[in-house]
Amino acid sequence: QVQLVESGGGLVQAGGSLSLSCAASGRSFSNYAMGWFRQAPGKEREFVAAISWSGGSTLYADSVKGRFTISRDDAKNTVYLQMNSLKPEDTAVYYCAASGIVVPRADSADFGSWGQGTQVTVSS
Repeated sequence: QVQLVESGGGLVQAGGSLSLSCAASGRSFSNYAMGWFRQAPGKEREFVAAISWSGGSTLYADSVKGRFTISRDDAKNTVYLQMNSLKPEDTAVYYCAASGIVVPRADSADFGSWGQGTQVTVSS
C-alpha cells in the first residue's frame, strides 16, 4: 500500500487556475500509476486524469481535456494536477489515487489506494 496526501485545493474564480499536489509515502512510488478523481455534492465519484507508472501515457476525461494536465515527479514521490480555465462545474472534492496496473483505465476499480481529498471550489 501507498499513503497519499493531497494539497493545493481552494477557492478560485471561473477562468482561474489551481495546481493540486499529491505526496506519496510507503512503497516505491515509481511502481504505481497515479490518477485523480473528483466528487461533487450529490454526485458519484468520477475520473479526471491518470498517468502511467513511467509517465509516458496519460488519460483524461473529456470534460477536462485541454484544460487539465497530470504530471509526476518520481524524485519527489509526487503527482500533480494543473487545472486551468476552471469552471464552476469543476467544483468538487478531488482525490488522488494509486494503481498497481501499468496503464489503468478511467475506472476507480483499477485504483487501490486513495487520499483523503482536497476541496476545489470555483465561483462564477
